[in-house]
Amino acid sequence: MPLQLQIDGRAITDIDSFYAEMNRVFMAGEDWQLGSSLDALDDLLYAGYGVLRGHATATVAWRDAELSRVALGMDATCTWLQAKLQQPGTFSADVIRRQLDALERGEGQTYFEIVMEIFASHPRITLRLE
Repeated sequence: MPLQLQIDGRAITDIDSFYAEMNRVFMAGEDWQLGSSLDALDDLLYAGYGVLRGHATATVAWRDAELSRVALGMDATCTWLQAKLQQPGTFSADVIRRQLDALERGEGQTYFEIVMEIFASHPRITLRLE
């Protein structure tokens, strides 16, 4: 039987609280925490550490997902991208500006949509939005 986990969408009000919730759900019992990084989230879902250790599959119910979709929507995504622009040499400013422009045109991915894409790339994890 797959591991059953539950994300509380009410606990997610911004990107920082998203990672706090990911740590609560996936890193219980670990002596370290997942950093605020999409790459770290992807690595967590690939790797067998945290509560995923020893489980071939997992089902994750994301309760109140619509609240999270709003919290990780356009405003949070723009703020996240603009913060990247404040780190010259770390991120490509041209790429970030194109992402911001795409968001303003309604064509870019929100942080929530990127997270959904990451979860979808892990076939051993079934995500149910509730």
